[in-house]
Amino acid sequence: MRMDEEVVAWNKRMVGACCRCELHSPECDAVGSTAVVAVVTPQQIVVANCGDSRAVLCRNGQPVPLSYDYKPDSPEEKSRIQAAGGRVIYWEGPRPYVICDPDVTVMERTKEDDCLILASDGLWDAVSNDTACSIARMCLKGKVPSTVGLGSWSSLSEDTSGGSDGACLDASTLLTKLALTRRSEDNGSLVVIDLRKDT
Repeated sequence: MRMDEEVVAWNKRMVGACCRCELHSPECDAVGSTAVVAVVTPQQIVVANCGDSRAVLCRNGQPVPLSYDYKPDSPEEKSRIQAAGGRVIYWEGPRPYVICDPDVTVMERTKEDDCLILASDGLWDAVSNDTACSIARMCLKGKVPSTVGLGSWSSLSEDTSGGSDGACLDASTLLTKLALTRRSEDNGSLVVIDLRKDT
């Protein structure tokens, strides 16, 4: 069974599931949540996104968005994913507004894949896909950039484990500090995943 077929089948099984939290009305309609998750296999990257978090694949130094902020039904973005070899799967068909059902993107892996960046809008409101990809790629090459507009935030965490994990930690730290320096006003979560090694 293909991965996208499995995702759709799983969703159909879960339609009847509910919880008590669905019975309560939210006190504030302006409050929300966002999530982006990825499953990385040796052959594919599967990303599910709900809200304004984002997944960006750095492939051969270029950013390839694997999710989109509040625009899951945009024909242009769907075409761009398909042109890059991926698919957008709508769990229950196109919808006019953002709801809690994620959009799922399946991307075939290539040897040119450098890393995957998963982050909330606390990063993306202040840092472009291109900049994030460039910084992460430099860190993975062991060339931690010294001048990325960090000001007093220029020192990295001393708790690096070295190697690939340390490089991913350096990239995450630099990107977080850059977003803070650029006055990102939202909370943030950020993960950098090295795709150059076997998973």
